[in-house]
Amino acid sequence: MYICIMTKVISISDDAYRELEKLKKNGESFSEIVLELTKKEKKPLSYFFGKWAGPKEEIDTMLKDIEETRKKTKMRDVRL
Repeated sequence: MYICIMTKVISISDDAYRELEKLKKNGESFSEIVLELTKKEKKPLSYFFGKWAGPKEEIDTMLKDIEETRKKTKMRDVRL
């Protein structure tokens, strides 16, 4: 039986390589690390509630920016 594995050559910075290498366990390939890091796991929005670790001032600034952006946004009718 033959197994065909396609490989691609990619360029990454030395820093990125070192970070990937730190995550690599014995016998694990870089491909396995990349696949693990990019695995899409759907999480409910409630998972993120209370996760902001930054200072309260940053949250206040972000909320103010969001509010200002919403004020500038124009509503329009969409016909389906």
